[in-house]
Amino acid sequence: MGSGGGALGLSSPLFANGHLSSSSNSTSLPLPVEDGNHLAMVKPSSSIVNLPHYKWRLLVAYDGTRYAGWQFQVSPPTIQCIVEKALIQITKLERECLHFVGASRTDTGVHAWGQVAHFITPFNYDSLETIHAALNGLLPSGIRVREISAATPEFHARFSAKSKVYHYKIYNDTIMDPFQRHYVYHSVYKLNSAAMREAAKMFIRKHDFSAFVNASRNDRVPDPVKTIFRFDVIEMGPLIQLEVEGSGFLYRQVRNMVALLIQIGKEAIPTEIVPKILATLDRRELAKYALSAPPHGLCLVSVKYNQEHLLLPSDCPTTSFGRHHTITKCKLPFY
Repeated sequence: MGSGGGALGLSSPLFANGHLSSSSNSTSLPLPVEDGNHLAMVKPSSSIVNLPHYKWRLLVAYDGTRYAGWQFQVSPPTIQCIVEKALIQITKLERECLHFVGASRTDTGVHAWGQVAHFITPFNYDSLETIHAALNGLLPSGIRVREISAATPEFHARFSAKSKVYHYKIYNDTIMDPFQRHYVYHSVYKLNSAAMREAAKMFIRKHDFSAFVNASRNDRVPDPVKTIFRFDVIEMGPLIQLEVEGSGFLYRQVRNMVALLIQIGKEAIPTEIVPKILATLDRRELAKYALSAPPHGLCLVSVKYNQEHLLLPSDCPTTSFGRHHTITKCKLPFY
């Protein structure tokens, strides 16, 4: 499987004419390689020059409880590291050749149902069902690849994203449901959901969210101006689900917004505090009222793209959604 030998090439290769440059200087020029989501320039290996390149899109779900977030690091383990190791084992490619990138760098303990990632191979696949089954066979049970599809050269899991949707779940009752304890934050304080809903609306529109970002030593200086398209507060019995969709989010921005809404729900502070804190552009101002909400209540639900970024290349293998096992003969006796 790793060699992909004998497979027909896609009509939309990653680079012009389906190959890296074959000029006399091509082996001495550095190539951009993404380490997690950071670009680095590396000298191309002679083994990857003049090979066709094909791009593949993954839809990944994971329970983030035991992992140190998405972004690559070996210890403690991250989701990207574990999925990447499985891809290396299956494709027999080096890490720098895969160019494996995720759409969102979820933090330690945060879950995902709809993380999107892409990787590159110098060979095509006739069918994606086999590699799909192999990936899930190698991955731990808390990480699952839900879909694999071919992607166009222009698609980029992170930079093509139009918006991201996160849900934060709060169990608002005196006694916590033990079956939800790893995925839902427990608030023993009775929360005023109407006040939370009113305050959440104040985050909608384009804002500078400097007051809601935590410093991260791993990040380059981000653009603090983001657009929140919707921020809904939905009650389902004792469960309060906060659903936020935005053009992008800063480090711990969602958890910081949720933390403030919880304080407002407790009626400890008024709803009008939201625009006041936003206007300060100062994280220290938010710290006077709330700390970050715990990570286990947060889940990346989906990443949205413009339709043209989701088009499949011509003559590509069919998208794999996994396959059911079947039996041709009943092995149990009839009674």
